[in-house]
Amino acid sequence: MKVFIYTGGVIHPENITEHPKGDDLCIAADSGYENALALGEKVHLLLGDFDSLRATDIPRETERLQVPAEKDFTDTQLAVDTALKKGATEICIVGGLDGRLDHTLSNLAILEDLHAKKIYATITNGYNRVRYIESTSTLVARSGFRYLSLLCLSEKAKGVSIEGCKYPLKNAALTRSFQYAVSNEITGNCALVSVRKGGIYIIESN
Repeated sequence: MKVFIYTGGVIHPENITEHPKGDDLCIAADSGYENALALGEKVHLLLGDFDSLRATDIPRETERLQVPAEKDFTDTQLAVDTALKKGATEICIVGGLDGRLDHTLSNLAILEDLHAKKIYATITNGYNRVRYIESTSTLVARSGFRYLSLLCLSEKAKGVSIEGCKYPLKNAALTRSFQYAVSNEITGNCALVSVRKGGIYIIESN
């Protein structure tokens, strides 16, 4: 089951191409409810401490789960945990990539945790889209995002290759303290990104 999680922060609706279909589940974390509304999505479950929720006309059929403001999880982490308990096999987080840096980094860390749980996950706000890969290869389709960057999360990522981009890499090494695979551009229909050992963020940006 694919789950969409809408969280707070500024989004660029015109650049967001990820939308739920059919039986996909939509969860809004607190003020992420407004972002879901801006995208015209129907929220099935609204959760959080509601300290930043402004909307008051919430449909009766929308399930609500309110938690104390003082808690161990952020609202986004709570939404992810709830999605997993409901059987999510794929998660798309919308929002959460601007504003407070601590929240942004926390949200990015969720991608690594979900990867360890074998859940395919992305996070986007329409200005950036991020996924995490580890010791594998993946295709990145050319889209509305102009730039493609790789950021090393491990102490060192080995065997990093990029094909189909303006600045190709072949069997390179990236380190967490020296990030140089930034601001590339896809020249064809897609790019092939590979990493033999280690974990990296693939970031598409405008």
